[in-house]
Amino acid sequence: MKNYPHPIIAREGWPFLAGIVAVSLLVTFLAGWLWALPLWIISLFVLQFFRDPGRNVPTARNLVIAPADGRIVAVERVQDPYLKRDAQKVSVFMNVFNVHSNRSPVDGVIEEIWYNPGKFVNADLNKASTENERNAIWLRSDYGYDITCVQVAGLIARRILCYAKPGEWLARGQRYGFIRFGSRVDVYLPLTAQVRVSIGDKVRAGETVLSELPMNVG
Repeated sequence: MKNYPHPIIAREGWPFLAGIVAVSLLVTFLAGWLWALPLWIISLFVLQFFRDPGRNVPTARNLVIAPADGRIVAVERVQDPYLKRDAQKVSVFMNVFNVHSNRSPVDGVIEEIWYNPGKFVNADLNKASTENERNAIWLRSDYGYDITCVQVAGLIARRILCYAKPGEWLARGQRYGFIRFGSRVDVYLPLTAQVRVSIGDKVRAGETVLSELPMNVG
C-alpha cells in the first residue's frame, strides 16, 4: 500500500527553503558564485531535511510500524508514563539527515493527546523521554490494543508539530506530525507484542515493522 497523500517536500519546510534559496540567488546575482556557494550548500541541506517521500506501508493489520525514520536506541520493558501500565518501549532517534515527518504506527482511533513542555537535551539519551519537550498520542488500535506514540524534541529541535486530534482515526503510515531538526519518537507497546527490531537497527517511517500484535485480544 503506497502512502503518499502529501508533497514530496514537506510543507513545513517551504518557508525555510524559499528563504534560503532567495538569499542564495540574491548573493549569486550581486557577488557571484564563489560568495554564494556556502548558501547553496545550506539550501541543499534544507532541501534534504524537509524531503518527505511516499512509503510502502505493510498490509497486515496487526503490525506496528515505525512512526519515524532513524535508528533504534531503546528496546526495554518500562512503565508507560501516560497509560500507567507495564509496557515495552521502542525508541527511534532521528538525526538531521533523516526524514522528519511522523506517521501513525497502527490503524486506530486517537483516545487522548498530551503535550508536556520540557528541556532540550540530546534526544539520543534515554532521559530525553521524560525530561524533554514532548507530545504523546494514545491510539486504540482496531484490534483493541493501546499504543502510545510520543514525539520528543531533541538538542536542536525546537518545534514539535502534531496535526492529529482526539477522536480522529489514523491509518498505518498516515502522516500526522513533524519535528524540526533532530529528535526522537518513543512507542509504548503492550507486553504481548512481539518486538521485531533491536538496538542499532535503522528503520523507515511507514515501512519498517517494529512489532507484531496478537490477532486476538485476551
